[in-house]
Amino acid sequence: MKVAIVINKELPLGLIANASAVLGISLGKLFPEVVGESIADDNGKLHLGITTKTIPILGATREQVKTIRDKLFDEAYSDVIVVDFSEIAQRCLDYGEYTQRLSSMKNSEIHYMGLCLCGPVKKVNSFTGNLGLLR
Repeated sequence: MKVAIVINKELPLGLIANASAVLGISLGKLFPEVVGESIADDNGKLHLGITTKTIPILGATREQVKTIRDKLFDEAYSDVIVVDFSEIAQRCLDYGEYTQRLSSMKNSEIHYMGLCLCGPVKKVNSFTGNLGLLR
């Protein structure tokens, strides 16, 4: 299993950080096993578990992110889990508003700030292999 986050690199830094955090939290809910056990240090102080996976944060244009997401709706990629964070999600003040607004939108109207892909290495690489690290 490979995990990668793809972020719209054209966003301001604060929105990039927000999108990355939302995607990481959502991944942790879907796959709690990617979070390791808590660890006590030499002084007995507890440090909560962090991800056991390397998660590259990759940069793409707004159009590239949309293209990747749209392709991943295809049944051929049903074994790739996709968490998407849309511009509409970022603008909503609560989950109820997000649910209402997203459910009334056409797919062509949805634009993404970022995606988290989790699945077979070859399939995830087919979407992310040509993207560079976000810097």
